[in-house]
Amino acid sequence: MLNIDKVNTVYLATGSTDLRKSIDGLALIVRTELKLNPLDKALFVFCNKHMDKLKILHFDEGFWLYYYRLEKSRFKWPLTKEEALKVDIEELRWLLKGYEVRTVSKFKPIQEKNYY
Repeated sequence: MLNIDKVNTVYLATGSTDLRKSIDGLALIVRTELKLNPLDKALFVFCNKHMDKLKILHFDEGFWLYYYRLEKSRFKWPLTKEEALKVDIEELRWLLKGYEVRTVSKFKPIQEKNYY
């Protein structure tokens, strides 16, 4: 039964993924590249090279594979691991609506100057 209400964590596979892969191929990426367990109560999100298609892998008593395609625009997908890896459900909703999701700020932190 479809149940993502209990999922709090979303992992983004940054960069591009070959979306011809199905459940087993994506689960292997989760294990080897992300170093995570695909059986966790989490969503694992993958994006294609053109940034117009997503696949989401989800385990709940069995694997679910969701597919989402945009017709006219592109996702603002993080390309490096430093930009984003772990987000929450709300940030995934933002990403699906076209907003940019980053866990690292683009701004440099303010450093205090010691004048003494």
